[in-house]
Amino acid sequence: MFQSLSDRFTKIFSGLQRHGKLTEADVTAALREVRIALLEADVALPVVRDFVEKIREKAMGQEVLSSITPTQMVVKIVHDQLVEALGSETTEINLAVTPPAVILMAGLQGSGKTTTTGKLAKHLHDKKHKKVLVASLDVYRPAAQEQLKILADSISIASLPIVPGEKPEDITKRALKAAKLESFDVLILDTAGRLHVDETLMDELKSISKLANPIETLLVVDAMTGQDAVNVAKSFKDAIPLTGVVLSRLDGDARGGAALSMRHITGCPIKFIGVGEKVDQLEIFHPNRIAGRILDQGDVVSLVEKAMETIDKTEVDRLNSRIEKGSFDLEDMATQLRQMLKMGGVAGLMKMLPGMGQLKDKLPQGGVDDRAIKRQIAIIQSMTPRERRHWKLLNASRRKRIASGSGTSVQDINRLLKQFEGMSKMMKQMSSLNKRGLLKDGIKGLFK
Repeated sequence: MFQSLSDRFTKIFSGLQRHGKLTEADVTAALREVRIALLEADVALPVVRDFVEKIREKAMGQEVLSSITPTQMVVKIVHDQLVEALGSETTEINLAVTPPAVILMAGLQGSGKTTTTGKLAKHLHDKKHKKVLVASLDVYRPAAQEQLKILADSISIASLPIVPGEKPEDITKRALKAAKLESFDVLILDTAGRLHVDETLMDELKSISKLANPIETLLVVDAMTGQDAVNVAKSFKDAIPLTGVVLSRLDGDARGGAALSMRHITGCPIKFIGVGEKVDQLEIFHPNRIAGRILDQGDVVSLVEKAMETIDKTEVDRLNSRIEKGSFDLEDMATQLRQMLKMGGVAGLMKMLPGMGQLKDKLPQGGVDDRAIKRQIAIIQSMTPRERRHWKLLNASRRKRIASGSGTSVQDINRLLKQFEGMSKMMKQMSSLNKRGLLKDGIKGLFK
């Protein structure tokens, strides 16, 4: 996500840092590189022109060129301009209406609309605690209605029963009636897509929109199509009253041109982004956090939020208690490794941490990646419960047996145990500090 743009910006600002005090020529050369980076990222030309010109106005100011840290000042200006281009503020989904709140999902065929409908339903159920009903109005694509039903069943979300031969307008009426009678908070209508924008599609959407009177009309566009996504959004915006955009497959778009162009060209806020194939991989779009990721400043807030969502509090309390007692074992280490995978693995955590963008490509070379973590978990699982509690029992013959059982080598086991020994020593030192009253809130204070 935004990888190529992030790499280019990192390179540009690294070059500026070597100059120390900046001249107008330095800023002009850097802006030329920024312009090229944005164009290569498939950002729309009007957006690039506006973006570069606004940065030039601010960066050429005397307070920047004569600043003690001019490069940091330029980075801040670029960051602020990125936030503005992405939409300035987070635009939450609007449900402020007498239930049921109707959400209309629109988009071209293949944009990920049905999958996004399921993701949004799960988001509203899990995060907003809403009772959600989904209904497919796609009577054209084979098995489209069955696809949404299967998806809804897999995440325990109610779906409108399928009636063969029913027209989209009739399905809409039945869905509205069912949502009211059964006291649903939200009704999501998944409309039919087409291979391209056409008059028939728009007429049907207008008819359904008038009938359903949705509080939100969200357009799902594939971020990987770049400027085509922006052109599609503009066409839909001209035809129906869109309230927001969902960028699907943003995790597969290394350029990011669609995200940077969308708000400027269409005037519609990006409300959600799809960051993976799994049904829980839908994120609220935060312009300031995305700008931080692009400039390799990390996104610690999102990292903390993800940790709070995925961490099992009971497990954390149990682990904290064991660490305080100095009884950290290999089973506890496996728990920590599984938690890391739940939070997105090594790559997922690295992209959230400031200044780690330049190191991400070197991690696999050093054997630090998700495969290495899974291999370590497999090694621990191949041990007996007694061996996990008492690692010093692991003599040469036991290590050979574990290597055979986990599909690894004795050297892999030796490396794991060396790593565990270091962690164990650190935990004991922290426990000792706590007993002497040097840690104010104890070990638990570190996990708040």
